[in-house]
This record gives sequence, C-alpha cells and structure tokens, in this order.
Amino acid sequence: MAGARRRVAYRRRHQNRFSMFLVSLVVIMIMVVVAIKSIDLRQKIDAKAQEAQILDSQIEAETVRAQEIEEFGKEVQTKGYIENVAREKLGLVYEGEIMFKQK
Repeated sequence: MAGARRRVAYRRRHQNRFSMFLVSLVVIMIMVVVAIKSIDLRQKIDAKAQEAQILDSQIEAETVRAQEIEEFGKEVQTKGYIENVAREKLGLVYEGEIMFKQK
C-alpha cells in the first residue's frame, strides 16, 4: 500500500508540474500577444498625433488666410481702391482729367 500511495503522490506531483507548466506557457503567450498589440497601438497613437499636428497647422494657416481675405474685403470697399481699379483696369478718369499712356 505504501508503494501505491507513493506512485499516486508522484503522479499528482508530476501532473501538478505539467499543469503549472501549461498555465505558465499560456500566461507567457498572452503576455507576448499583449506586448505586440501594445506596440501596434503605440504606433497608431503616434501616427494619429502626428496627423493631428498637421491638421492643427493647416487650421492655423487657414485662419491666417481668412483674416487676410477679410482685410482685403475691407480694403476693396474703400474709395481709394475703387478709384485705382477704375483708373488702371477700366481706364476711367474724372471729368477734366487727361490720361497719358506710355509706350
């Protein structure tokens, strides 16, 4: 009987070691998968952050452009600008003015 108990105890100990090995192997595999996915996600986060910076700079450039257009719109409505356009592009003059053209 003592020999049978030893064999059963040996089998249980051997099965416990094998079970622990399998559990450890599964845990290590899960850790490897998580590490790989973590690296992939970090790369995606970095790419999106860079894309966000590019979009922020484009927004800033368009804001500056919108201000320039607004200022140009105000300038276009001034009497001096209208007179200059009428003289240069349309060739209009005030009454009594004489226009000379250069060749």
